[in-house]
Amino acid sequence: MVSFNNVRAVLFDLDGTLIDSAPDLAAAANAMRAVRGLEPLPFERYRPVAGAGARGLLGVAFGLTPDHDHFPAMREEFFASYESCMMERTHAFDGVAELIDTIATKGLLWGVVTNKATRFTAPLTSAIDLFRGAGTIISGDTTPHCKPHPAPLLEAAARLGVTPSQCIYVGDDERDMVAGRAAGMGAIAALYGYLGADTDLSAWPSHGAIKSPGELLNFLGTV
Repeated sequence: MVSFNNVRAVLFDLDGTLIDSAPDLAAAANAMRAVRGLEPLPFERYRPVAGAGARGLLGVAFGLTPDHDHFPAMREEFFASYESCMMERTHAFDGVAELIDTIATKGLLWGVVTNKATRFTAPLTSAIDLFRGAGTIISGDTTPHCKPHPAPLLEAAARLGVTPSQCIYVGDDERDMVAGRAAGMGAIAALYGYLGADTDLSAWPSHGAIKSPGELLNFLGTV
């Protein structure tokens, strides 16, 4: 197992890594189906694509792809639907609060780097006590680029006052690992997140993987 001995900060993806927002995302998509007289789809259909946002949810709910003429309007409808329910069922994954407490006890900084827009990130992180200790929260529209581009991760490191090599980035999507590597950070895959059944983890450029939040501590070396 890779061990990082010079870590000063841990950065996390949001959905599928720190919080389980899939139930609210699924509810938003099913609400759109209900408006159209369609039956709700089971949650299990939605969960694997929750990390893909509107693209993934609309793909499951309506078979809609981003190149469809109706996609932009449907995406905005989905955003509005999600805003109306996004804090009803969303919660931190089991073990996340304890992990964050331990990170703080070790004197490490921590923050969030997500592709979720500030429109959603700000109210979510304000409503959940867990995020009061975050040193920085970078949304998908904070920088000109979003993951897998390294810019958001580099911005987070700069705001925390640490170098990229002093950071570990944890996420549940291949783009998180690509971004972490490109930023010069340790990249750890969260296997408890929104991974699809066909995910080929061997292709991910990660330094390691965790099956539960607490396992991240195994990568922090002697910190």
